[in-house]
Amino acid sequence: MSTPEPRQIHLAAHFPGVNNTTVWSDPAAGSHIEFSSFAHFARTAERAKFDFLFLAEGLRLREQGGEIYDLDVVGRPDTFTVLAALAAVTERIGLTGTINSTFNEPYEVARQFASLDHLSAGRAAWNVVTSWDAFTGENFRRGGFLAQSDRYTRAQRFLETGGELFDSWRGDEIVADKESGRFLTDPAAGAFRHKDEHFDIAGRFNVPRSPQGRPVIFQAGDSDEGREFAASSADAIFSRYAELEAGQAFYRDVKGRLERYGRTPDEVLILPAATFVLGDTDAEAQEKAHQVRRSQVSGQTAIKLLEQVWNRDLSAYDPEGPLPQIDPDPGEHTVARGRASVRSVRDPLATAREWRELAAAEKLSIRDLIIKTSARQTFIGSPRTVAGTINSFVQAGAADGFILVPHVTPGGLDEFADTVVPLLQERGVFRHDYAGTTLRDHLGLRTPHPGDAVRRATAS
Repeated sequence: MSTPEPRQIHLAAHFPGVNNTTVWSDPAAGSHIEFSSFAHFARTAERAKFDFLFLAEGLRLREQGGEIYDLDVVGRPDTFTVLAALAAVTERIGLTGTINSTFNEPYEVARQFASLDHLSAGRAAWNVVTSWDAFTGENFRRGGFLAQSDRYTRAQRFLETGGELFDSWRGDEIVADKESGRFLTDPAAGAFRHKDEHFDIAGRFNVPRSPQGRPVIFQAGDSDEGREFAASSADAIFSRYAELEAGQAFYRDVKGRLERYGRTPDEVLILPAATFVLGDTDAEAQEKAHQVRRSQVSGQTAIKLLEQVWNRDLSAYDPEGPLPQIDPDPGEHTVARGRASVRSVRDPLATAREWRELAAAEKLSIRDLIIKTSARQTFIGSPRTVAGTINSFVQAGAADGFILVPHVTPGGLDEFADTVVPLLQERGVFRHDYAGTTLRDHLGLRTPHPGDAVRRATAS
């Protein structure tokens, strides 16, 4: 009996957004505004033959008590501008941008992504996200206009409308007239009409069909609505499940939803976000990881994260001291604003009891407890250990690959590219070179035909 071929691993690189992932105290930490940082990061990912570069974006900075989080990224150039510039200094790496479906309009976003796909020769991808809170909406004079329950409905309609715009050009409408030396266009090219509960638009889409037909569609969401939206409409899912058993459960759940939309498991990739810390030995990497986490969670950050559970002003508490004896306020969540405006736990009173027991047993301060219970590094160890762990996760059906988030930019990806990638290539589970030119080629996704968006919407 022949041994089955191992599953191939997909890898991508995430340039962090407004969150406090970046360790600013590291001397190697660079600018999040200067183009040279983005160019270095993208070129490293392309040198390592990654599928794509991913840019996160927040529409408003995180605040609590009128203060911006002390370790957050305070400024970032516009996503489309950065990706278009990167298209000029790279050749194969995919270019993925987070664009909000709540505070934008389909025609504008479709035009921008179609243009990016042309400029990059078929490397554009769109991470479709939603937002419902009034705090973010204030930047757009739409504070509170969309109920939370409606955000995925609007996102679905937004994506359907975008698909109709992309498909309004078949791809063969422009022909060259040799006698006149001009390009002639089919009169029907780009014509569209769409009306639903969110959009009522008609006209002519003015960007011809791009190399990929439409950008690769990413979606990030863990709710039941988010999973269903991803199963019906996404090409890949930006998941938060980077632990083995949780990843396997999420993987089975989402892949199991595809059949009802006439889709097969290979039509949607599941790519969890993953951090990493490398060392010459596993022990060295563990020690380094501890220092990284302490750098990512300052005293102020620890208090703010605790306030999200307690729903109270805890600014008077010492982050190096014990947990508050007062219980969380179970009422309306009003402390955090922006992306942290939803409770981070469903039962804050039960969480407080668990945390007090843990803190007492291990003699943990507030800051130590937050470090222990909040997000931590996914892969820690020597390059050989990390390569083996990543491969085991993919072969065990916990993911199709990972979107790597380094704790230092722009050079934090270099060591991974130089040490872990060659080991994955040795195992025969990661490419030595790109086999195609478009992002769909890298991901193993077919190029969609005009009308796919309409057929999928009908199925959903």
